[in-house]
Amino acid sequence: MKTTKKPAVAAITSVAAQRWPHRLNDLIAAISGRMARPETRNTAHDLLRGLLAPLPRKNCWTLSEHAGHPDPYRFQHLLSHAHMDESDLVADLRDYARTHLGDDDAVLILDETGDLKKDTETVGVQRQYTGTAGRIENALQS
Repeated sequence: MKTTKKPAVAAITSVAAQRWPHRLNDLIAAISGRMARPETRNTAHDLLRGLLAPLPRKNCWTLSEHAGHPDPYRFQHLLSHAHMDESDLVADLRDYARTHLGDDDAVLILDETGDLKKDTETVGVQRQYTGTAGRIENALQS
């Protein structure tokens, strides 16, 4: 349904938002066996909840603030040092996506090269044509 009427858009958004907590709990249940500690599972839940939240910027600090953590160290530990079976975790995520999000006619294309960057300090950024802006801008290398 495409509409720009504010009440209809708000209703669609709130219905979709009501579905996510249940789906998020299902996802955590599907992958929790791959994480060695309950703290790791809880942090993964907080991280996924933050990634799905309508935050204007998403980095470890903003996600931590959203989750009520005093600093980003839990997320940084999860992403870099937590003990988990990564290959089986990826397989579980892929199976979950196929089962709950899949469609025989669907195609998923991820292309982060269109992400514009404001500086040249980010790894892989260079001036190049990007279709997102329709001109030459700083963007991730394609």
